[in-house]
Amino acid sequence: MRGKVIQEPGYVIHRRPWRETSLQVDVFTLNYGRVDLIARGASTSKGPLKAQLQPFQPLLLDWVGRGDLKTLTQADVRQAPVLGQSQALFSGFYLNELLQRILPAADPYPLLFAAYLDAMAELAAAAELEPVLRRFERSLALALGYDFAWDLATDSGAQVQSGRFYGYHPQQGIIERPGADVRVKKLCGDALLALAANDYSNIEARRSAKRVMRALVDYLLQGRPLHSRQLFIQPRAVK
Repeated sequence: MRGKVIQEPGYVIHRRPWRETSLQVDVFTLNYGRVDLIARGASTSKGPLKAQLQPFQPLLLDWVGRGDLKTLTQADVRQAPVLGQSQALFSGFYLNELLQRILPAADPYPLLFAAYLDAMAELAAAAELEPVLRRFERSLALALGYDFAWDLATDSGAQVQSGRFYGYHPQQGIIERPGADVRVKKLCGDALLALAANDYSNIEARRSAKRVMRALVDYLLQGRPLHSRQLFIQPRAVK
């Protein structure tokens, strides 16, 4: 059978109706990256795939086809921790939308897939959410070639210094002398050094990480909306 894939680890990151009785499902997989699948009959009450094709549920997927849209033939559910709290669920939807809107189709990102597994486990364990989101955003940046060092100013080549202020540009990283076109400025050197040490305990470090990663995500989106952000517009929001 042409283009047959069997038992591929993956997660549903988005799904929508397709024709009268089927679903079009975006999945993020270990070896094939983001893949669009048609689950025939999955939107009917008796569809065997309907219950399996849920977000945050680890799956082993079978599909066939060589075009942009493949046909899902089987989905086996694996055990996983449950995202129980609303903020953890919102965070999971945010990560899924990042993958669905930003990742190119059919390119494998095994390290990013591993980072996604780690993020899901941390969210299920009711970990502090902001560090989980920021670390995954950094993994996404690395996968797409936009990684940077928190403690290095790329325009001067100098190490970030305590007591000084810096800027951030998505194509350059941390910069010592931000120009007029740089959106993110006045980043405290102490906060950047804390982030370089993976220390999110300081409120200023969290604020700086959020400003930087939001600018990067907006750059990668190229004007496309990110609907999951609206979920966090409430008291004690983290995103």
